[in-house]
Amino acid sequence: MVTNIQVSDKLFSEIASDEQIKRTAQALEANGIKALIAENAEDAKKLFFELVPEGSEVFLGSSVTLETLGIQKEIDSSGRFDALRPKMFAMNRETQAREIRKLVGAPDYAAGSVHAVTEDGHVLIASNTGSQLGAYANNAGKVIWIVGAQKLVKDLNEGLKRINEYVVPLEEEHMQNLYKVSTNVSKLLIINKEIKPNRITMIIVKEKIGF
Repeated sequence: MVTNIQVSDKLFSEIASDEQIKRTAQALEANGIKALIAENAEDAKKLFFELVPEGSEVFLGSSVTLETLGIQKEIDSSGRFDALRPKMFAMNRETQAREIRKLVGAPDYAAGSVHAVTEDGHVLIASNTGSQLGAYANNAGKVIWIVGAQKLVKDLNEGLKRINEYVVPLEEEHMQNLYKVSTNVSKLLIINKEIKPNRITMIIVKEKIGF
């Protein structure tokens, strides 16, 4: 007997076909989200840094994808960018909560990944705290997402299923290993269309990266 978890693992971890990637990219473009296709992780990283000028103010959402590609380390530690995450983590969450909200609330660039992208060009991002969602939805000047091709799904229902049955268990394990805390889909952002031209770019990678 095959369990639901095993079915979900197989369904949601497989890399999408070239045809599905092309279809999804075209739908994203029609919905105001620029779509770039990278052949591999190295190409994705190169495209990312072509989009972000040195010295830019950058806020990174928590992302296994950016960790895996080495982008988080480059942004936060190289000194070549005005990285907001290190500043945020250096602040006192109890006494400087207002300053933290203002610091990361409207960055020039916000970057990370997403949890599902539908073939008709809708984007789903789940979060426990929601700290990155305001920037993604409207407040960041530019948004860049890097998305492994295993995250492409048929429709919104399948996207929600991917989040709840596949992403959450993996993220729970990840958070327990790092911080000994649990995760939850406390907040969910669905972007159906971007109305500001050239604001959001998604780099779809023809590899399995992240959850």
